Amino acid sequence: MSTAPGRTLQVGLLMFPEVEVLDFAGPYEVFTTAARMALRAAPEAPPPFAVSTIARRAGPCRARAGLQAQVDHDFAQHPPLDVLIVPGGVVTAELQQPETLAWLARTAPGCSLVASVCTGAFLLAAAGLLPAGSRVITHWEDIDDLRQAHPALNVQDAALGLRWVDLGRIVTSAGISAGIDMSLHLVERLAGRALAERTARQMDFAWTENLPPPPH
Repeated sequence: MSTAPGRTLQVGLLMFPEVEVLDFAGPYEVFTTAARMALRAAPEAPPPFAVSTIARRAGPCRARAGLQAQVDHDFAQHPPLDVLIVPGGVVTAELQQPETLAWLARTAPGCSLVASVCTGAFLLAAAGLLPAGSRVITHWEDIDDLRQAHPALNVQDAALGLRWVDLGRIVTSAGISAGIDMSLHLVERLAGRALAERTARQMDFAWTENLPPPPH
């Protein structure tokens, strides 16, 4: 999948109470900065990305550490999504929300890309979006919990240098700041290496890519 002339990809970020701030703000910054950089290079072309936040209810959402964020759309009224990003944070309560899990299960199949950040992988797994045997990653502190909760998954060890695991349509990232690295990778996939590098430079961010796998 890649952006095409005249085509703006809709990127949706799931929001919920106690969502980790950088889990959603990092990808938000990457995709909106990428759109801005693309417009600088080609002012007459449509932006490659449009980003919105989505939750069970639109309006105020109290993120982790008390930050008040404003959600754009509720589950019933949001643009058709091309890319769905599921942040993490304190997901315990959200895992008990049938409305959220049903929305994920219903919405994800219509997206060309679905990605999680940090403990967002728990939400993807609970919604049935990670087939048995899938290679996935999460925050280093939550690896054992994810393995215990979903033993059929092939949970990767972040100590191997992985920042994200790309299975094609499903991409998972390690913890918090790794969501920025993964989002730059997604920009590269969708709109090219040059724009991803320009985005990282504009953000003054040292893009950490995945280390090569260890020799057998």
